[in-house]
Amino acid sequence: MLSVKLMRKLKNYSLDVSFKVHNEIVVLFGPSGAGKTTILNAIAGISNPDKGLIQLNDRVLFQTKRRAVPIQKRQIGYLFQDYALFPHMTVEKNIQYGSNEEGLVHQLADVVGIHHLLASYPHQISGGEKQRVALVRALATKPECLLLDEPFSALDEKTRLECQDELLRLHQTWKIPVIMVTHQKEEAEKLGDRILYMEEGKLLNKVL
Repeated sequence: MLSVKLMRKLKNYSLDVSFKVHNEIVVLFGPSGAGKTTILNAIAGISNPDKGLIQLNDRVLFQTKRRAVPIQKRQIGYLFQDYALFPHMTVEKNIQYGSNEEGLVHQLADVVGIHHLLASYPHQISGGEKQRVALVRALATKPECLLLDEPFSALDEKTRLECQDELLRLHQTWKIPVIMVTHQKEEAEKLGDRILYMEEGKLLNKVL
C-alpha cells in the first residue's frame, strides 16, 4: 500500500493532499496545473514536498525533517509522457537499464509483444512500440509501485486502446499500487479503480 500526505507551496497555490493507494489503479484527474505531476514527482523522489509523509508498504520514503530515501532506492517505476528512452541504446539495453534480471526482461518483452524489437533502436520503432518498451523498462526493475504521467497521450486512438488493455492485463498480474495522470475522461473511467479529482492543489469530492 502507498500512503501519501504532502504539502508544498507552489507558485499560485499550495498543494495539500492526503490519500492511500492499495493494489489498484488510481487516476489523478483534473485541469493542467492542478498539481498532479508534482505529486508523482514527490512520490518518485524527483522533488520533495515542504512537509508530509510518503510511505510504501513498510518503508518511509519521505517524512518531514528526516532524510528522504533517494530515487534509486525507492523501488518505484515511473513512465513519463515522452518515454525517456536512451537513443544510443537498443530496446534490450534500454529495458535492462536498472534491472539485473535478464530472464525477466525477456519474459516481459514476450508478454507485451516486443521481443522482435529488442535489437532495434528507439528511432527505428513507432510511438506505440516506444510506449510498450518504456512500460516494460519500468516493470523490469520489479517496482513496488508504478507511476504513469499521461503515458498514452501522444498515441493514435487504436494504439492508445491497445496500450490501455496492456496496462490492465499487466496490473492483473503484478497487483501493485498504480497512480496514473490523464486528461482523457474515457481513459480515466476505463482504467481507474478510483478517480481522484484535483483542482488547484486540492482533492475534491467530484464525480466525472
